[in-house]
Amino acid sequence: MNTDPSILSIENLSIAYDKDKLAVKNVSATIKKNAITAIMGPSGCGKTTLLRAINRMHELYPNISTEGKIKLYDENIYDMSTIKLRRKVGMVFQRPNPFPTLSIYENVIAGYKLNGINLKRSERDEIVETSLKNVALWEEVKNSLHKKGNFLSGGQQQRLCIARTLAFKPDVILLDEPTSALDPIATAKIEDLLVDLKQNYTIVLVTHNMTQAARISDNSMYMYLGELIEYDETTQIFTNPKHTSTQNYITGRFG
Repeated sequence: MNTDPSILSIENLSIAYDKDKLAVKNVSATIKKNAITAIMGPSGCGKTTLLRAINRMHELYPNISTEGKIKLYDENIYDMSTIKLRRKVGMVFQRPNPFPTLSIYENVIAGYKLNGINLKRSERDEIVETSLKNVALWEEVKNSLHKKGNFLSGGQQQRLCIARTLAFKPDVILLDEPTSALDPIATAKIEDLLVDLKQNYTIVLVTHNMTQAARISDNSMYMYLGELIEYDETTQIFTNPKHTSTQNYITGRFG
């Protein structure tokens, strides 16, 4: 097992959607293992583009260009196949998006089927149970595994999507505002879950919710106009930021 405290290294990363518009400008940062790192900043500051770049989801947009490197451990992700990378770096989106035609059971193991990986029934059963237990959903759905997931609440659906990501046993979980569509009770459950999951996973989280970042993240990035303005331990960012721009954002003066 790799014991390196840093798992991801972003090196001089710039991303443009067209030649004249850089969404991410020369960002460098090291993401620590088994920690929650929050990416904050006003709308349009590049935080979601940066997050999606970590498993190359941003490449789904046409005409995008990327300079710099992102290393997972010591391997440049741009030298990996996207299939290998996305097994190691999973993604959970803003709105819960379980596959509507699939059962709860099928949703959890969907990644294996989509990648043509055949498993024995016993292996599938074990992955489904373990993944659902890891998101504290097993007891709630164990008697409904072969029903469609659309009877689940929004918070349960989001936990199902996290279970689907965990089923592939990734090293890193990326989450793009995973609680913005949820009520406060469901949000609290997801936050508690993420704090538990960091014992075994590295979590990178885009959030507009500064109190959420303050509550659950270990480290925080503040981005503005595509640039990484400040990156430090979350307590430092919120109690003694080094930059006026960061101070203005966290005190609600803009953004």
